[in-house]
Amino acid sequence: MVPDTLKQTGLAFLPSVFWLVFAVAIAVVVSVVIYLTHLWFSKGPEVGVCRCETRMDGKTVIVTGSNTGTGKEAARDLARRGARVILACRNARKAEKAAEEIRKSSGNGNVEVRVLDLSSLSSVRDFCTHILQTEPRLDVLVNNAGFSPILRIRSKICYCPRMETTDGFELMFGVNHLGHFLLTSLLLDLLKKSAPSRVVTVSSGGHTLEPRIDFKDINFQHNFSPTRAYRRSKLANMLFVRELAKRLEGW
Repeated sequence: MVPDTLKQTGLAFLPSVFWLVFAVAIAVVVSVVIYLTHLWFSKGPEVGVCRCETRMDGKTVIVTGSNTGTGKEAARDLARRGARVILACRNARKAEKAAEEIRKSSGNGNVEVRVLDLSSLSSVRDFCTHILQTEPRLDVLVNNAGFSPILRIRSKICYCPRMETTDGFELMFGVNHLGHFLLTSLLLDLLKKSAPSRVVTVSSGGHTLEPRIDFKDINFQHNFSPTRAYRRSKLANMLFVRELAKRLEGW
């Protein structure tokens, strides 16, 4: 019902005009967001292409979590450059399948598989013991493997519940940070021996959304949040590489 005062002043149309303007404004905002999103993703792959042609013949590289995703593509690119690539993965069958694909696509047969389960510190130690006994050099270590807060179960996507590593650490913190921390520490002398060498740790912009690590609840036993646990593990990655860079300055 329109008040009599609005009818008398000829302003009865104002409510409908307001909603019309509001709807148009929303449509404009949505259109701009869609356009900018399209612009971003259409340019993303082009910007992200590495155009460096440096060869890596004679170099040995370890890439964790390299049977799928970015790790697999990084391993493929390194193999194309002539490096000897070791796929460090938890699932040997999937890793061997990825290794065979990389050998064929890169033309480099020097791609090997080593089992590494970052959720088990014992597995990390066994892996490093084998590497130190069999590899005379290690030029690059790519800490790529990571556990995501999102799971796909029977074609459905859901957030993961709180889980723990075999050593009792919160799973994302254990796999994404602690496993790689131990791996890097145990292989550090071999990396130094092979200098100039490099440690690459794959992190995430999500670390900017987690301002601090609660060391009193490092295992997130209270008020667990899968997204916060993931961001916390990525923040730990960043803090680790910054400190590592300081300690290795001059090598």
